[in-house]
Amino acid sequence: MAEKRQQNRKPRDFKGRDKKADTFKTHEKKQQDKPQSAQEEVTGEMIAGKNPVLEALRAGREINKLWIAEGVKKTGVQELMDLAKEQGVLVQFVPKQKVDKLAENHQGIVASVAAYDYAELDDLFNAAKAKNEDPFFLILDELEDPHNLGSIMRTADAIGAHGIIIPKRRAVGLTAVVAKASTGAIEHVPVVRVTNLAQTVDELKERGVWIAGTDAKGSADYRKMDATLPLALIIGSEGKGMSRLLKDKCDFLYHLPMVGHVTSLNASVAAALLMYEVYRKRQEANG
Repeated sequence: MAEKRQQNRKPRDFKGRDKKADTFKTHEKKQQDKPQSAQEEVTGEMIAGKNPVLEALRAGREINKLWIAEGVKKTGVQELMDLAKEQGVLVQFVPKQKVDKLAENHQGIVASVAAYDYAELDDLFNAAKAKNEDPFFLILDELEDPHNLGSIMRTADAIGAHGIIIPKRRAVGLTAVVAKASTGAIEHVPVVRVTNLAQTVDELKERGVWIAGTDAKGSADYRKMDATLPLALIIGSEGKGMSRLLKDKCDFLYHLPMVGHVTSLNASVAAALLMYEVYRKRQEANG
C-alpha cells in the first residue's frame, strides 16, 4: 500500500460560516416592495421543503431569498425563521399558489440558493484527518438518477463517510432534486466532481486508499470485507453497473447474496448495505 502523503491544504468548512445578524423587521418591510414574478425572483437553485431548507441554513449556505406560504404554522418553522433572521436572509410570506409555481413538494417552504460548490479531493482526505479516521469514500460510476444520489448522500452522512466522488459527464450532479432527496445531507457531505474516474482511482491508490467494488460473479461475500482499511467503495450505475475499466482497478470485489428472483438491487439500496457494513466493522474495531 502506498504511503499517504501529508496534506497541507486547509480543509473546506462544510459545517457553516460566520453569520451576520440583521433585523427581521427590515426583511418583512421589503416584502412590500414592487412585486415580481416568480421567474424574475429566482437567482439560483431552488430547494424546497422544511428539512432541506433548514439544513441549508444550519450549514450557513448562501441563500438569496426564502418564501413561506401563508397558512404555514409559525411554531413549526420557528428555528428556520430564527436562522434566516441571524443570517440576514430575506423572508417573504406569500400565497400558496406562488410557492406552487416555484417548486413541487415544498411543504410551504422554498428557498433560492447559490449553486452548490464541489469539493476537491484534498477536502475528503482532510475530512478524514480531522476525525482521526482512515478515509472512507464513495465513488459513483455514472449514476444518473438524482433520487439515488440524494439517497446515497443521506446514508453517507448517517454513517460518517468522508465524501463522494462523481464524474463530470454522463452522471447526475448536485441539483435541486438531489438536494430535496438528500433531505439536507447535501450540506454536510462533500462531493468531488472529476473529469476521469479511472485516473482518480489511480491517484487514490497512490495515496494509500484501497478500492472495492461489487461484482455478482467470482467475488467474495460483502460481509467478509476488511472495512478497517483506508477504503473507496465503487457503486455502479443503474442498469449497467460498474464499468470494466474500474472493475479491473479494484483491489477487492464483493457481492450481495440474494436468494430471491431479482438479479440486482437498486443502486442506493446496495450502497446503503455496503456503507453500513463498513460502519459496523469500523465500530467493532474501535471497541
